[in-house]
Amino acid sequence: MAISSAQQRKIDTSSLVSFVDLNPAAEDFRTAVLNGLAKPQKELPCKFFYDERGSQIFDQICDLEEYYPTRTEIGILEERLGEIAELVGRGAHLVELGSGASIKIRTLLNALPDLSQYTAIDISRDFLLHSASTLAEDYPDLDVAAICADYTAEFELPATIQRRSSRNVAFFPGSTIGNFTQDEAQAFLKRLGSILGQGSGLLIGVDLKKDPDILHAAYNDSLGVTAAFNMNLLSRINTELGADFDLDSFYHDAVYLEDPGRIEMRLISAKRQSVSIGDALFDFDENEYIHTENSHKYSIESFRRICEAAGYTPIASWTDSNSLFSVHYLTVE
Repeated sequence: MAISSAQQRKIDTSSLVSFVDLNPAAEDFRTAVLNGLAKPQKELPCKFFYDERGSQIFDQICDLEEYYPTRTEIGILEERLGEIAELVGRGAHLVELGSGASIKIRTLLNALPDLSQYTAIDISRDFLLHSASTLAEDYPDLDVAAICADYTAEFELPATIQRRSSRNVAFFPGSTIGNFTQDEAQAFLKRLGSILGQGSGLLIGVDLKKDPDILHAAYNDSLGVTAAFNMNLLSRINTELGADFDLDSFYHDAVYLEDPGRIEMRLISAKRQSVSIGDALFDFDENEYIHTENSHKYSIESFRRICEAAGYTPIASWTDSNSLFSVHYLTVE
C-alpha cells in the first residue's frame, strides 16, 4: 500500500521502541529504466511496479477470484496457527521482511502473544513507519521496532533492535521469493540465514507448480486488473521520466515457461515503433516485449533442496487442500 503525503504528515512514531534507518540506496529510476531497455532482452525491475497507483492496483489483484495466492496463504496460516505457534515458541523475536499491517501479520501476532518483539523491515521509509506505528498502536503490549533497509542486500540486525531475545524468526509471506531466480533465491536465503543467526527460524510463503491454466488465469485475469498493473509501469515512466510510450501500442501478457517453472510478465509491442526517454531512443519490433517480472513456482521438494543448500533444515511444510500454495517453517543450521 502506498502512503499519501497527508498520511506521511500524520505519522507518529512515538509508539515504536526503536527505529533504525540504514539509509538503503534507492536504485535510480531513470538509470534502471535506461539500462533495462538498452539490454538485448529489454527488461524493467519489478520493484518499480509499486508507486502509489501500482500499489492500489495490486491491492485489487489480491481480491480477484482468479488470483489465489493471497487468500490461500492466509487460509494456510489460519488453519496451522497452533503448529506455527509451537514452532516459533515463547519469547521469539519476529522479523517481517516487507512490512505490512495486513491480515497476514495480524493473524500471526494474534496467535503469538508471547513474542519478545516484532520488527518490521522495509525499504520504503514512509510506508514502514506508518505500518509499524499502526501495529504498535493496535498491539500496545507488544514491543514494535522498525528497520528501513533493503532486505535483499547485505545488512545486519542492529544491537539496539535485539533487546531481549537472541532467537529470531523471520516471516517472509506472499511468495516474494518467487521473484528471484533459483540461484538468486539460494543466495538470498543464505544471506538471510547469516543475518538471523544459527538456530533461528524462517516462516515463508512459496507458490507451487500447478496446472498452467490456473496460472494463466491468475496472471491474465478476465477483468484486466493485472494488465493495468503491468501497464502502469509504462505510465509511470511517461509521467516521471517524460517518455512517450504509446500505451495503446503495448499490451500485457503473462506466460508460463515449463522448463524454468516460472510465470514471466511481459509488455508486448503491438507494432514496430520507437520510444524516446529524453535523448535516448529505443526501437521495438512488432511482438518484441519488455520482461517485467518473474514468478517462480516450486514443488515442496525442489524448494526444500534450495533451502538445504542455503544452510537451512526444513521442519514443516503445509499446503491447502488443492495444493495451490505452501507455507514452510525452516531453521538455520
